Amino acid sequence: MIQDISPYKIDNHYYPQERPDEGSRFVCFRGPSSDREILVKELDKAEEIQLPGFFDISKKEREKAIYLFKIDEEKLFLLPGDVENCERESNETELESGLTYTKLTALRRSGMGPRHLIFALYTAYHLNEWYEGTRFCGKCGHKTQHDTLERAIMCPECGHKVYPRINPAVIIGVIDREDNKILLTKYRTGFAQNALVAGFTEIGETLEETVKREVQEEVGLSVKNIRYYKSQPWGVALDILAGFFCEVDGDKEIKMDKSELKYAEWVSPEDVILQVPDYSLTNEMMRLFKEKGASGV
Repeated sequence: MIQDISPYKIDNHYYPQERPDEGSRFVCFRGPSSDREILVKELDKAEEIQLPGFFDISKKEREKAIYLFKIDEEKLFLLPGDVENCERESNETELESGLTYTKLTALRRSGMGPRHLIFALYTAYHLNEWYEGTRFCGKCGHKTQHDTLERAIMCPECGHKVYPRINPAVIIGVIDREDNKILLTKYRTGFAQNALVAGFTEIGETLEETVKREVQEEVGLSVKNIRYYKSQPWGVALDILAGFFCEVDGDKEIKMDKSELKYAEWVSPEDVILQVPDYSLTNEMMRLFKEKGASGV
């Protein structure tokens, strides 16, 4: 999965006093949330992506950088706003040129690694969306500021404090043990590859209740024997995903929600087509069924 970056390790502790050094990397986004672009070094198609380094960014821009996290000992910083046309300082040597913006979704779907960097980019994206959405207080409308002790946004006027938003959601592998099949879906719009039933947890729901409701809403089936499998941080949608396997209970006829899905079918292990690249919890759950069948999940 995307967060499986061993031997690299993420240190997500917030160090508000950290400042960029020559080993730091920078993340800068532009464009609407639905179609974000990210600043990277220009590369040939066969090469891996690289983020701008210390000497790629002007001193003026570096002074605005927000500390994000570390991958091993490499510090990552967020540059708010578009730095495409920033002027580099004349006294800075070893300057590297060739920066360009590219679509974040294209990087993930292309499989261009390294994996630890793709994970870092989507974790940075998650934080960037939160920072952009909390520039003004949701209670009094006053301009907010960064807390000096923890990763939080605070309002100096009314004292309201906001922490990074994380949306709970479920991924559901619905199994037909009798016929050794799994229920696969495809969304009506957006992501075009095979998927599993999924959805966000609503107010007052447990995760298990979300599983039952989402399966009923999307494909019209009842389920039983709900079993937790594994979780995944998914900065793509600002989520924490919880994966569950369960079994169809009673009638197996699919009644698909055509407003949300364009495909929903029972599929045998040998017919499961996996996602490319192999980044998601959904794909890992499908692969487990493909390799071991209903008896292995």
